[in-house]
Amino acid sequence: MNIDERLERLTDRHEALTQSLELLTSDVRGLEKQVESLAASMGNMDKFVGEIAEGTARLLHIAQIHEHRITRLEDRSE
Repeated sequence: MNIDERLERLTDRHEALTQSLELLTSDVRGLEKQVESLAASMGNMDKFVGEIAEGTARLLHIAQIHEHRITRLEDRSE
């Protein structure tokens, strides 16, 4: 293998590596956008879960109030 063949082979390998790197860079940029989108969705979910937890706590409080009221009414009827 002479020097010209070696240079051509190295050039081909360099071009292939450059293309691979460009594809990887494009993939990484796409993944960054997806991660940003997921992070925004998680922020919305955190808010939603917080609202559900708050609503559940309110319902629990109402259920406890009704339970105490029923217990008082049952104690009076005895």
